[in-house]
Amino acid sequence: MKETGIKKVSALRNIGQTIERRLQNIGIHTMADLANIRPVQAYLKLQAKSDSPLPICYYLYSLQGALMDTHWDQIPGEIKKSLRVELAESMANDRAIS
Repeated sequence: MKETGIKKVSALRNIGQTIERRLQNIGIHTMADLANIRPVQAYLKLQAKSDSPLPICYYLYSLQGALMDTHWDQIPGEIKKSLRVELAESMANDRAIS
């Protein structure tokens, strides 16, 4: 992972205006904020505020790529798989708690 400093999310790779606005709406304003919450939890918070399903490839992978300074489609397959597993586990835990 690259330096997380106070770099605004708008300056991060993969983060366009729509994702930036949505991240700000859930309290993520900097790369450090995103690094602290981690991509899966950020994705889940974004999904909770959305009226429709958010594409994993465009949102979850974009958030991970932002932390890695890598285009989302260049993230190694094993990292993508790990993100999907973590997402599935988080969603299963949320359902078990509800």
